[in-house]
Amino acid sequence: MAEVARLAGTEGTLGNCHASGTEIIERLGEEHLRTGWPICYTSVDSVFQIAAHEDRFGLERLLNLCEAMATLLHELRVGRVIARPFVGSAGAFERTRNRRDFAIPPPEPTLCDWVAKAGGRVHAIGKIGDIFTMQGIHDVARGTDAELMEHLVRLAGEAEDGSLTFANFVEFDSVYGHRRDVPGYARALEWFDAQLPRVLERLGKGDLILFAADHGNDPTWRGTDHTRERVPVMGRGTGPRAIGHVGFADLAVSVAAHLGVPARGPGRNFL
Repeated sequence: MAEVARLAGTEGTLGNCHASGTEIIERLGEEHLRTGWPICYTSVDSVFQIAAHEDRFGLERLLNLCEAMATLLHELRVGRVIARPFVGSAGAFERTRNRRDFAIPPPEPTLCDWVAKAGGRVHAIGKIGDIFTMQGIHDVARGTDAELMEHLVRLAGEAEDGSLTFANFVEFDSVYGHRRDVPGYARALEWFDAQLPRVLERLGKGDLILFAADHGNDPTWRGTDHTRERVPVMGRGTGPRAIGHVGFADLAVSVAAHLGVPARGPGRNFL
């Protein structure tokens, strides 16, 4: 915490605890505005998060602080340092779309690297670029989930043969799951289902699309952290059939096989 204060140029920090991101800015946001001290917290994941007011503390200042802390904390094997900017005033604080994740680079080549090395383009949508530290990724599109959907629709029709489009729709997690907002989560699922035909109708012959999640976040469960139920894997492009229990490594190997790219990791091809 002393290093955070030194790098931020403040006399101290706030928080230094496990907390929900929305709850802690509601609880400490007003004190942050008064003192100028950054708010630091963590969750059950291997993350260190710093929240600060985008206008009063400054967005670039927050990003620079998190990048500097990442250099230190990655040596301690903390997976990510996350910048959590917010705006507003007491009673009406709101996190902005300018979140940034400063992650440890993947320790080994990933599917993104396999595709790029084989000459394919890799398009990232959402925070995928941050999570994989842009390793093996050619371009990234950021924005709200509604904006990300427009990029996915576009790439479904325009992406090059042999390319990979890797998308993450974070609002299911950040806006509804962590906040345990059941009606909001339901509306988000209905919105996604309504948008999906726009994606599917643009897919060409031989295209493959897979849907999965990196973890659960049951909005009906107690607390505010991720939940541990198994998540579904659904796809289109290989014909209807059951694929059984699969893991993340299996998705990577299967996509690599579909693209004709050598896979250099564990996993089985379920296609």
